[in-house]
Amino acid sequence: MTAGYDPHAFEPFAVTVDLAVFTVRAGALHVLLIRRGQEPYAGTWALPGGFVLPRESAETAARRELAEETGLAPGVVAALHLEQLRTYSDPDRDPRMRVVSVAFTALVPDMPEPAAGGGGDADRARWVPVGEAAAPVSDPDPGSDPAPDPGVGSGLAFDHAVILADARERVGSKLEYTCLASAFCPPEFTLGELQAVYETVWDTALDRPNFRRKVLATPGFVEAVPGAARLTGGRGKPAALYRPGPATTLHPPLLRPSEGPTR
Repeated sequence: MTAGYDPHAFEPFAVTVDLAVFTVRAGALHVLLIRRGQEPYAGTWALPGGFVLPRESAETAARRELAEETGLAPGVVAALHLEQLRTYSDPDRDPRMRVVSVAFTALVPDMPEPAAGGGGDADRARWVPVGEAAAPVSDPDPGSDPAPDPGVGSGLAFDHAVILADARERVGSKLEYTCLASAFCPPEFTLGELQAVYETVWDTALDRPNFRRKVLATPGFVEAVPGAARLTGGRGKPAALYRPGPATTLHPPLLRPSEGPTR
């Protein structure tokens, strides 16, 4: 111990981690939630997370808690690219004691179903559409798939609604300057399918000709598949097919409209 330093002179507090993990399922942006099985907020839906152990880093704790509470396979959790979002330190954010939380976020394709029973201090885990995630989820029948019940109260446990909103803004920004959107498309896709990913994550309708022009003008974003086309349900000619290009970042970035209609 450093001479003259008294650790007892400072009030102790805990450090936790929270995770906002997103994916696109059935054409909608989903976030992974757990239902708390313990107080505080027992029975309330929340982001996965928990306390950092004395000899853990925040990222190690985040991966451990995600695996424990959702039952996702260790290989799936280890492969996630977690991005540190920010630190949440309001003195009253947790009714138990002073708790500072380090939040992480990720936007990943092809995510499996979590274990239905949850684990750790969670008794259930599931993917929930982001638009419904701020409302409590009722589950009267343990054997059924719970459905959102927006008519009773609102909000996630702790300050998780704030974390969720911040995380959604972060992943939306990520699509502006990376090629991540193509990972949510089939190996060969139309520009309409790529546009649908952007519209889903951004919750904004995009102008089709303008989107096409920007994508094709961005070096390395997509590559045309020679001679390939796909009927898309309309009366026009089949749509050309593309595959991901070699680029990992977008230059120039594909910026969200500053104002525009929501989907």
